[in-house]
Amino acid sequence: MTIRVFAVVIGTLLVMGSLAAHQLKSAVTTILFNERTGNIEVMHRFVLHDAEHAVGELFNKKQADIHTDEATRALFAAYVLQAFALESAAGEALPLTSVGYQIDGRDFWVYQETPQIAGLTELRVRQKALQELWPAQQNLVNIEGKGAIKSLQFNKDDEWLSVTFND
Repeated sequence: MTIRVFAVVIGTLLVMGSLAAHQLKSAVTTILFNERTGNIEVMHRFVLHDAEHAVGELFNKKQADIHTDEATRALFAAYVLQAFALESAAGEALPLTSVGYQIDGRDFWVYQETPQIAGLTELRVRQKALQELWPAQQNLVNIEGKGAIKSLQFNKDDEWLSVTFND
């Protein structure tokens, strides 16, 4: 009897653990200062299942199929583009151009870029994707290519966060 109870408890904990892991809502954005191209390249990565669920919730598309439907992929990518922005320290918007999007395994990627600005010593970042849908959504932004890698963690109450560079 004890082994049976132990097995049920372990099984329940494993199921709860996998459900809790799935409930963790997070996305990762990488901002890369690419010296070779002279651009700031932005790469957003979302869990594919979360992206599909978000399309259903945000746009009332109950039959959202991001795997096979190009219109659904484009809709989610457009949403990501409007939820993200970059500014200089003076509040000057850095105009981001869409480069595309793709499914890669269990992830959905959205790509943007903008030319680098000479003398940029501070970058202001806004990353609000999915936070109006899931208040616990965490958006991590890593900045690479301007010295040591820097990270910003966006919670639901964050609008703009900044990083500074020593150039």
